[in-house]
Amino acid sequence: MSPRKFTGDRILIATHNAGKLDEMRQLFAPHGVTVVGAAELDLAEPEETETTFAGNARIKAHAAVKATGLPALSDDSGIEVEALDNAPGVYTADWAETPDGRDFLMAMTKTHTLLEDKEAPHPRKARFCATLVLAWPDGHDEVFEGRVNGTLVWPLRGALGHGYDPMFQPDGHDVTFAEMEADQKNAISHRADAFAKLIAGCFD
Repeated sequence: MSPRKFTGDRILIATHNAGKLDEMRQLFAPHGVTVVGAAELDLAEPEETETTFAGNARIKAHAAVKATGLPALSDDSGIEVEALDNAPGVYTADWAETPDGRDFLMAMTKTHTLLEDKEAPHPRKARFCATLVLAWPDGHDEVFEGRVNGTLVWPLRGALGHGYDPMFQPDGHDVTFAEMEADQKNAISHRADAFAKLIAGCFD
């Protein structure tokens, strides 16, 4: 069965992350859709209790729809490290949590230490995963998954991007995500992969 087409002119992005919201605004601009952020509507962030990216993205999308009556798009993403049995995965943000906010330098250092302790062989393969869920007020949703494969580097390289970007070198490139300009990264990222599938499925 083909995905349901989006016919509205407003979409709620279920995120409080300003960077992610800007990215979505740019991606939706050619499709004549007005983007509204969860923070603008003062929405609470629901607890993410699932063990899959799709499960957590569904929680966020449906909570936003329920609170506003608007169709909502959410994403859940993270990095899976092959030698760590695909950890941290859905717990990527949790590995960075501190009482004062998220510290991804700490999370990347933890990842590197675990790999060293295991004497994991090189190349240390990893992949960024992103799952987008578009939900409608009648309870229907569509799920789109994207990924980008690469290897982990140490020491860290680059000051652009966010999260694990300074540690991740995508396959076919000799620079990390944190050494790429935003438009170069956004053309090949896991979120771009998922977004292209969303556009093809629900908008084109």
